[in-house]
Amino acid sequence: MNANGDTLRLATRGSELARWQAEYVKDQLASRRQPVELVTVETEGDQVRDELIHRLGTTGAFVRSLDKKVLSGELDAAVHSMKDMPTEQPDDLVVAGVPERGPVGDVLVTPDGTSLDDLPKGATIGTSSLRRRAQLLEYRPDLTIEGLRGNVDTRVEKLLAPTLQSEHQRRLDAWRNDEYTNEKFDMSPDEWVESQTALEQAALDRSFDIEYDAICLAEAGLARSNLLAALDYQRLNPIEFVPAPAQGTVAVTALDDEIANHVHETLDHPPTRVETTVERTILSELGGGCVAPVGIFARLQGDVVATTVRVLAQDGTEEVADTAEIPVERHADAAANFAADLADRGAADLIEQARRDEPDEPKREG
Repeated sequence: MNANGDTLRLATRGSELARWQAEYVKDQLASRRQPVELVTVETEGDQVRDELIHRLGTTGAFVRSLDKKVLSGELDAAVHSMKDMPTEQPDDLVVAGVPERGPVGDVLVTPDGTSLDDLPKGATIGTSSLRRRAQLLEYRPDLTIEGLRGNVDTRVEKLLAPTLQSEHQRRLDAWRNDEYTNEKFDMSPDEWVESQTALEQAALDRSFDIEYDAICLAEAGLARSNLLAALDYQRLNPIEFVPAPAQGTVAVTALDDEIANHVHETLDHPPTRVETTVERTILSELGGGCVAPVGIFARLQGDVVATTVRVLAQDGTEEVADTAEIPVERHADAAANFAADLADRGAADLIEQARRDEPDEPKREG
């Protein structure tokens, strides 16, 4: 129970993915007879819908508004996607709980299951991530990478919209021209629309400016939004297409008090805590934030943490990368030392260049 035996008020964003994560945390706490109320908070990242995440000007666009409610005492704790969290936290705030990590890697989603290698030359891939952009361009410099924003379902709808709308128009044209025979079509245009899934029907109504051949996004977001089973996708090897630090991980922040202790005892998964500590320590030492293409992936393997890091130029033409086996007993210090070595070998220069390449926009607080 919390300090007063009262309902714990838990801040969350309002997206379907954020609500899934918050409901998961709520269920875990409820297993220890802790009543929980979810409170939806709109963040800066939700308000600024026409810009890519890295152009919001500062890391934490989806985090600060929630944590401010906790710091003020208005709410007791907040649920975040850990990869969105700044590595520097207010002194009074702690990462109280880190549940077991979900799927860690990225996936390539296409309308028809085409693999990354089989996409046509010059294919257009949508992503909101500088890291994914750089890694895709390093692998296939011929690709065209276009920005992609929105909730997970919105991004998928933008991918599916052109193909589905083209097929619908083909059926309508045939119907109007009396060419709609049973030999060509097995149902009327309206029946065809009704036969589509809810996601596909939403895509039929979705306006779009760009026709994507594929989109690239985190597997965890698709899985938690209940979309993965309905899509054609390719898992990208996380050793090669290295994910963002703490990708696939949920974190609960709270003030450093009895509530934090209770959340920690109920939720914390020690292996995930070690892995994400390594990843976020390296990110913090490198200073990459969200403006540089930095991928970090740590796996606890016995008494070491096998860690892969890729730091790239935004166009994928330059890279500093390495792997290390970090001892568990001193994983934070060893991760910092590994990061310092990478910085000396050119990673710091790539990150600084990424900052210079970004437009000179005022920073937004949220």
